[in-house]
Amino acid sequence: MRYLLIGVLALSLLGCSAPDKAGDAAGTPAADKLLSKYTTFPLTTDFTRLTQSQRQMLPLLVEAARAMDQAFWVQAWGEKDELLASIDDSGLRRFAEINYGPWDRLDGNRPFIEGVGPKPAGANFYPTDMSKEEFEQAVANSDDQGAALRSLYTMVRRNEDGSLKPIPYSQFFGRQVALAAAKLRKAATLAENDQLRRYLELRADALESDIYQPSDMAWMEMKTNTLDIVIGPIETYEDQLFGYKASFEAYVLVKDMDWSQRLERYSAFLPDLQKGLPVDAAYKQEMPGTDSELNAYDVLYYAGDCNAGSKTIAINLPNDEEVQLTRGSRRLQLKNAMRAKFDKILVPIANELIAEDQRQHITFDAFFANTMFHEVAHGLGIKNTINGQGTVRSAMKEQASALEEGKADVLGLYMVERLHEMGELGEAPLMDNYVTFIASIFRSIRFGASSAHGRANLVRFNFFKEMGAFTRDEASGTYRIDADKMSEAMDALSRKILVLQGDGDYAGAKALIDRYGTVGPQLEADLQRLGRAGIPVDIVFEQPAAEVR
Repeated sequence: MRYLLIGVLALSLLGCSAPDKAGDAAGTPAADKLLSKYTTFPLTTDFTRLTQSQRQMLPLLVEAARAMDQAFWVQAWGEKDELLASIDDSGLRRFAEINYGPWDRLDGNRPFIEGVGPKPAGANFYPTDMSKEEFEQAVANSDDQGAALRSLYTMVRRNEDGSLKPIPYSQFFGRQVALAAAKLRKAATLAENDQLRRYLELRADALESDIYQPSDMAWMEMKTNTLDIVIGPIETYEDQLFGYKASFEAYVLVKDMDWSQRLERYSAFLPDLQKGLPVDAAYKQEMPGTDSELNAYDVLYYAGDCNAGSKTIAINLPNDEEVQLTRGSRRLQLKNAMRAKFDKILVPIANELIAEDQRQHITFDAFFANTMFHEVAHGLGIKNTINGQGTVRSAMKEQASALEEGKADVLGLYMVERLHEMGELGEAPLMDNYVTFIASIFRSIRFGASSAHGRANLVRFNFFKEMGAFTRDEASGTYRIDADKMSEAMDALSRKILVLQGDGDYAGAKALIDRYGTVGPQLEADLQRLGRAGIPVDIVFEQPAAEVR
């Protein structure tokens, strides 16, 4: 009861009202069916933990986040208001808001508005009439121009003569970044924590300059702050043409100090876990930074990329390879969002698809641990190819995100196994993690082939099935996990992905994803059972209206 009241207090504190719930929008039966893929969840925290100054900072951080929301709309589609004004059906209009455009992110980006064609692989980062060959030729014509065209922080448009030109984000999104920077600087004047104040000031500078490394370093130096904000162009999932362009997003966060203290000790194990990876020495020669942190948070606001379609429940940042190798990274477990997905989605899926006598192994602690070590595992393996092809991210192009998510999934389970052997995860049986892991695959597969996480889970499902890590009982239509074969499959897929990344083997990565990243007839039938059972695919947050005027 207290948390429900606190959620209402949050909206009042931020000077906003809650948007309609996904199921409340009046529309056609077709729209209602689309909206039923989502269930709602209020983002709340215990505001009694915050000081008066921190409470005054929150509306400013939310306003900065909203500017990222509008910028991402442009990257994903174009003009938000024009699209929404063109949709008469209120339910479809709400669904377009959830998807940041007219394509269903949980159904392979299938258009749900009549007359809208397929989603461009490059979203709105590039001219829609541009081919991959044209872009690569333009990159090859000039080293300087090529670097700018491939930059994480440029939009690509055409000159009057039709040639391609890069436009820095700070210029293209001048209004949005100026607004966000001003709000961050104002919030910095209220910050009681010196490290937080410095980060907010540097992040404001970064938005206006497109130079993010200093603020990434400052973010890594923050240790004692209660409030936090992740903001800027960060992930490259939306660019499915090349995987070059970073999307704007923001999270407004409140750290759970008690939970965070419990998680602190795990980062110390990273160097030894890196040495023990099931792969040749050349593919684990990089040592992860020792300044990595594990923290738990409540999220108060999602904006932009992280709020589009399926919602993020854990974060591993910064993505900058130099920062990761020198300072490590921070892993943020979004506890309230994680609990929502466990209670509303994962448990109902397990009751439908997991063998009855193994359902006792579906636990929130295992779900939390698997998710947490997935994020930690992003720091394991290798960031730079071993044969001079540059970073793994650049060598793998549009396959990079799905392969990296797949790596983190299997190496996260590898970490759970090793830490369990070391007695660091308490007395709960390892089978809890295995069964919860497989149930979570069904949850994430439903995100669709347009999602890097969805593709990664499809690859893992089919690879693990091939190795006998689980079997399906025809009579009951449920899945049973084999612990010994789970471990074998985990090691085998870990080796395959780590070698592909280290070799910069783009063709091999594409072949792996093409072979295993498909939904077979039986899996399709089981996923349809989940829909008929009324189990939502993901969540929509009740939070202040995300709109910049």
